[in-house]
Amino acid sequence: MRRPEFDDIFMELAVNLAKRSHCIMRHVGAVLTKDTRIISIGYNGPPAGTHNCDEEWPEQGCPRDSKGGCSLAIHAEQNALLYAVKNKTEVKGATLYVTLAPCLACARIIYTMGVSKVIYLNSYAEYKGIESDEGVDFLEKFGVEVERYHGNISHATALT
Repeated sequence: MRRPEFDDIFMELAVNLAKRSHCIMRHVGAVLTKDTRIISIGYNGPPAGTHNCDEEWPEQGCPRDSKGGCSLAIHAEQNALLYAVKNKTEVKGATLYVTLAPCLACARIIYTMGVSKVIYLNSYAEYKGIESDEGVDFLEKFGVEVERYHGNISHATALT
């Protein structure tokens, strides 16, 4: 039996975490690691203790903000970083595995928190129908290592 690579383990976990999301638009999962250890996890959704979008607004999802985005959800990478900080975990130098390339707003937070590497599964630009992955471009411009995952997820099922 072949031992799985850590990248495969962490990305598979991110894919499975995405299945926890209550968002009806997109399920995204994130795993924050340091030195081959998981230091935090996250998935997209409204703040804990508020409500679940798929239960309160099952047909159309939560209300949209002025730019057409979800007015309530915290992105998966934000949740992972916030949980780590809330628990006084040092994230500087960490690697973030995420099922969707970070948006520009998340990229700014990732950079500011000192995350050194981001590995993403799917393109945000392809999902949104925009020209480029602005978050990836931002991170690369300011020295954060970014790569698209091309490994082997053997036990995870497709994202919805």
